[in-house]
Amino acid sequence: MPRERTSQSSAGRRYPVADAAAYLVGRWSVERVVRDLTGGTEGRFSGTADFRAADGAGTLAHVEEGRLDWDGRTFPAGRTLRLRPRGDGTAEVEFADGRPFHDLDLREGRWHTVHPCAADRYEGTFTVRSADEWRLEWRVTGPAKDQLLRSVYRRRLTGC
Repeated sequence: MPRERTSQSSAGRRYPVADAAAYLVGRWSVERVVRDLTGGTEGRFSGTADFRAADGAGTLAHVEEGRLDWDGRTFPAGRTLRLRPRGDGTAEVEFADGRPFHDLDLREGRWHTVHPCAADRYEGTFTVRSADEWRLEWRVTGPAKDQLLRSVYRRRLTGC
């Protein structure tokens, strides 16, 4: 899987994370804007993302659930991914069925990755803004898609 670190000069505010899996554990609110650049339409996803233990080997399940407002209609939406932590603080991200998706390295507070999907290309940029907020942008190009997805994840705090 391709890996690339983003240089300091091209980064905005970032928050280095020594251990990606430990940072992500818990419940997050998710707000996502989805833009179809070919058709000019835009939708919004609102929901939650839970990162929780998936098995005894330290794997985390990343479960998103919410609703997608698109073209005047609302749909239930969600996805499940798996994170396999590595000893150096990075992680391997897989689809729910075990197929590889991408690597994740938040040690510098920012990570850029590429995932080829059939003839389409997914380019993702993860930016950690604080202990309680991170952002993800996917630019999807190819014959089947021309999209931009921008997500903001905010930690949901428990208690009073």
